[in-house]
Amino acid sequence: MIKALDIYLVTDGNGAEAVEFYKEALQAEVISSLTWGQQIPDCPEDRAHLLMNAQLKVGEQRLMISDENPDMDYKHGYNMTATIIVDSVESAKEIYERLSREARQVHLELQETFWSPAYANLEDKFGMMWQISTEVG
Repeated sequence: MIKALDIYLVTDGNGAEAVEFYKEALQAEVISSLTWGQQIPDCPEDRAHLLMNAQLKVGEQRLMISDENPDMDYKHGYNMTATIIVDSVESAKEIYERLSREARQVHLELQETFWSPAYANLEDKFGMMWQISTEVG
């Protein structure tokens, strides 16, 4: 079952600045904010400051922000995605199966990550960017 449909912004190394900007501009409440250094053991020093994930509450909506992985090219147009939050791995599988049909590109196949038991990132057949993330509990 889908729990939420959120907006996810990907920044180009200035995620912490973006959090502060959107906090003020949207009168948002920062729910959480973690850097790569806080989440990844033995994180290289030049990446430790990068934003792994921040979550802001904007009204009744959630806005998520992270810095692009430095191993990837930052691309405008790919820096805002819709994120489907589901409550079970089964729901994630079903939605992934449907959205990935004729997908232009699957950036990350549905899989377990350290933050989600089932996560995927893809560009659907219409060129729309989607993330699927499972939050259990």
